[in-house]
Amino acid sequence: MSSLMNALGIDRMSPDERLQLVQEIWDSLTDEAEAWTLTDAQREEVDRRWAAHLANPQAAIPWEQVEAEILARLDQ
Repeated sequence: MSSLMNALGIDRMSPDERLQLVQEIWDSLTDEAEAWTLTDAQREEVDRRWAAHLANPQAAIPWEQVEAEILARLDQ
C-alpha cells in the first residue's frame, strides 16, 4: 500500500469502510463538477466521438453488455 494510505490509516480500514470512503471522495468531487471545464483538446475529442456515434449509432455497445463482459472476466 502507498505511504499516504498508511499515513492516513486507510490500510487499517475494512474493505467496506474503504469502499464507503471511496464513495464519499467521489461524491465530494461530483459536487464540484460544475466548476470543471474542458480543455479545447477535450472538447474536440468529445465532438469527434459524438459525430462518430451519430454517423454509426448501431456501433454503440449497451452498458449492460459491457458490464456483463467485465464481470465475466473478473469471474475467470
